[in-house]
Amino acid sequence: MPSALITGVTGQDGAYLAEWLLEQGYTVHGMVRRASTENFERINHLRDRIALHQADLLDQLSLVRLVEATQPDEVYNLAAQSFVPTSFDQPLLTGDFTALGVTRVLEAIRTVNRKIRFYQASSSEMFGKVQEEPQTEKTSFWPRSPYGVAKVYGYWITVNYRESYDIFAANGILFNHESPRRGKEFVTRKITDAVARIKLGVQQQLRLGNLAAKRDWGFAGDYVRAMWLMLQHHEPDDYVVATNEDHTVQEFVELAFEHVDLDWQKYVVVDPAFYRPAEVHTLRGDATKAREVLGWQVEVSFPELVRMMVDADLKSIERELRNQRDA
Repeated sequence: MPSALITGVTGQDGAYLAEWLLEQGYTVHGMVRRASTENFERINHLRDRIALHQADLLDQLSLVRLVEATQPDEVYNLAAQSFVPTSFDQPLLTGDFTALGVTRVLEAIRTVNRKIRFYQASSSEMFGKVQEEPQTEKTSFWPRSPYGVAKVYGYWITVNYRESYDIFAANGILFNHESPRRGKEFVTRKITDAVARIKLGVQQQLRLGNLAAKRDWGFAGDYVRAMWLMLQHHEPDDYVVATNEDHTVQEFVELAFEHVDLDWQKYVVVDPAFYRPAEVHTLRGDATKAREVLGWQVEVSFPELVRMMVDADLKSIERELRNQRDA
């Protein structure tokens, strides 16, 4: 039975990846940080099927001990400070987690067992001020946030350990991927949560920043399969994972409100406070390599994704309101 270790197991991608690996017959270990309040909401349904271990991307020794204790065949490094606006407020912390954290995990693998296969969660934010359309594995990076800069470091240190120490290390350059498990601080979930609350009469408006920003949005459940496929291939490499479609934030808003029969223009307010210091105007990825080499493909379309997220938030908020009435 193969075994895998997932850092960031409590996040959106970690939860979907843990489910997928369990379906494939893996023993799944998850790394969690010690915190005063536990946030295991996304993996509560898996708690009796995965083993959780405390360690921290800022603590090298804890990572070495974790890899020694779990002896994984595969390590998926999904943990990071992953919210772009926060990276402008906390650039040093973002660099420590999102850049140097990758090196610490790779060092733990190099120290304990170089035969472990390693996946690094790289990001389309590395392309930033895009140099060509669409973006491929050969497109130059021009990050526009401390988060994007940190991810570029994480990408290249992964390549460096692959080339220097013959470690099977792969980068997945994932474009925006969403789901009902997305954090509410991210714009897509902020939209669908607000749409559900407005529909149910518990919110009056939705304040957003740049409605013209374009992103390549896919379903997180589809994208974790690409992560796994990268580590099953006979040689390590780097892959763009995307839909090759771009949509504006306004398109996402329109679809979400349309799904509940509301006119978005009556509720949406553009607020300059939500603009970034350096804006990424458009991202669209070409995943031809992942399709042809790995056999990966998108299964959930953009409209299906929006509707899925709105429906999930409607159910969640209806449950929340029932609990308040019954309390």
